[in-house]
Amino acid sequence: MVFNHYAKYYNLLYTDKKYNEEVTYILRLIENNSNNSNFLLDVGCGTGKHASILAENGYQVTGIDLSSNMIEIAKSKNYKNCKFWVDNASNFKIEKEFDIITSLFHVISYQTTNELLEEVFFNIRNHMKPDGLFIFDFWYTPAVLTQKPTVKIKRLEDDEIKITRFTEPIHHFNENIVDVNFELHIFEKKTGKYNTINEVHRMRYFSISELDYVLKKCGMKSIKYEEWLTGNSPSEESWGVCCIAKLI
Repeated sequence: MVFNHYAKYYNLLYTDKKYNEEVTYILRLIENNSNNSNFLLDVGCGTGKHASILAENGYQVTGIDLSSNMIEIAKSKNYKNCKFWVDNASNFKIEKEFDIITSLFHVISYQTTNELLEEVFFNIRNHMKPDGLFIFDFWYTPAVLTQKPTVKIKRLEDDEIKITRFTEPIHHFNENIVDVNFELHIFEKKTGKYNTINEVHRMRYFSISELDYVLKKCGMKSIKYEEWLTGNSPSEESWGVCCIAKLI
């Protein structure tokens, strides 16, 4: 899925996202599990918020995303020590190996087939240094099945627009898939115009055993799974779980 329509409003929709706290968490994971590291690849970088803060902390960051509009926004910010371009997680080719590869904000849960997940993991493995780290987060099966996806309404505005976003999930239990249907109602304050955008984000949730199987098949192994941000053991309350992986 290429979120080019959604991209224009992405940063406003996630103004409440704790980017600094999340990067502090990622830096702790790196410090606890890696030696010297300088070069970082962010797969599914979006508009470059995580990448820019990681660069402020001393990393040379490369960010890729499938959405050309997301990358256009990231480039427009002129973040220091960051390079961005449009590319696909499953088949990008960079003539370089990285100390750290991140894939954040549930990018891995967008890999909704076994074949696609394997392609992404193989490709990431091929761009890791021998002692490199792969850090990613994902939707965790026990939490999704316990808490269940729900209808949500979110309202946001800035000086130019007001947005009301309706989120309606459709749960495909036999496929471990949730279709997250977004309907955005946008009001432009200066012109008085209304616009509506509809997008479907198809998300897959994973168990630890599933991911360990695919990681091993792709030449990697998990070091640890933990609840995103807290570091707690994954539980039925842990919708987002983080994996730290290395090469076998």
